[in-house]
Amino acid sequence: MLLCTFSFGQQPRNKVVLISLDGFPSYALKDPKLPIPTLRKLIANGTSAPMLGINPTVTWPNHTAMVTGVRADQHGLLANGTITRTGTWPPVKVEPYVVKEKMVKMPTIYDVAHKAGLTTAHVDWVAIEKAPTITWAFREWAALDGPLEQEMVAKGVLTKDDLDNFSRANIVFRDQIWTKAGEYLIREHQPDLLLFHLLTGDSEQHAYGPDTLAAKTALAFLDSCVEKLVNAVTAAGLADRTTFLIVSDHGFKAYTKQIKPNVALKAAGLDKQVYVLPEGGTAFVYIEPPSDAAKLVPQIRKALEGVEGLDKVLGVEDYPSLGLPHPDKDPQFGHLLLAAKDGYSFSGATGGPVTAEVPQQGGSHGYLASESDMNPLFIASGRGVKKGAELGTVSNIDIAPTIAKLLGLSLPTAKGKVLPLDQSAR
Repeated sequence: MLLCTFSFGQQPRNKVVLISLDGFPSYALKDPKLPIPTLRKLIANGTSAPMLGINPTVTWPNHTAMVTGVRADQHGLLANGTITRTGTWPPVKVEPYVVKEKMVKMPTIYDVAHKAGLTTAHVDWVAIEKAPTITWAFREWAALDGPLEQEMVAKGVLTKDDLDNFSRANIVFRDQIWTKAGEYLIREHQPDLLLFHLLTGDSEQHAYGPDTLAAKTALAFLDSCVEKLVNAVTAAGLADRTTFLIVSDHGFKAYTKQIKPNVALKAAGLDKQVYVLPEGGTAFVYIEPPSDAAKLVPQIRKALEGVEGLDKVLGVEDYPSLGLPHPDKDPQFGHLLLAAKDGYSFSGATGGPVTAEVPQQGGSHGYLASESDMNPLFIASGRGVKKGAELGTVSNIDIAPTIAKLLGLSLPTAKGKVLPLDQSAR
């Protein structure tokens, strides 16, 4: 007797492709001349919505919010790596080479997917080093010692030269290689959850500023990379099973002047006790030793009074509303947070004038998440997404629980909500 191993009418498992286009501002979609036909087609067949990021509006904290469903004060990422105490001067440094299990303090969507028996993959995702719940990994620091890299070389998809000094190659080349890796994973391994991240938009906007020809060219290039992934899903026969979520981690602002708080602190004689770590539009102020905070905070505020371009000096009493941790609970964070005005960005330099013009306009993020220019991109299309679904304003902490729902899973630790992607437009 032959036994049937499937049930008639059973729906095939959904797949989710989460694509992050680093630094793609939500406001860029308002430019009708921006050549992004793939993204516009995904929007036309699905939906787009304004999205709010978390503080700090930096790459690793916001990517981690999207896979955990919680803010930085819970998931533990406050910079592009773990902020560690050095025991010397400067008192802190950002360390990216920390394994995921020690870096991310909350369960992720790929953790619960793996536990449920689903396959998971990432290409250039962040805060994910040596994650045991990732089935296939193509790392930001790709090299020939990686199992997936070796597999792709063996099959002729990549060459050894492609991976030689990969981390030092120009970002457009790396995005192309990462896109090849994404196509390969979809074609050969068909993961249930793919996390995919590209960087050209961020790099070009840092160098030349947003809403410039360089920025528009970069965003158009990213659109072509998304097209390749969409086509790969179609070619693999997975289009009717796949949900695409296209996101970014933050927006961008242009600046023409830089603020150097460390210079002002040095002039006040505080440079041996106080250190400022710049994060673009905000900066973290550290006191060494931390036990001197009560005495030194008033002196720091006085030293920074009247500094050109400085908008706010925020204290620990402001942190809960910003989703940031008290330094007594998480020593990664400082006792003060500085916020810049429009047109200004922070620098960690210790010499020259406190505020100075830059030789060429640049672009930055890291400004407070409440500023609309920091709003990230959000597009949903594919299985489970009604055309024109009305979502209102979404938060990036909604991404993880929404992916969980799409995959038939639960992420109870997430603080975000499940987005009603199957809701018909009114």
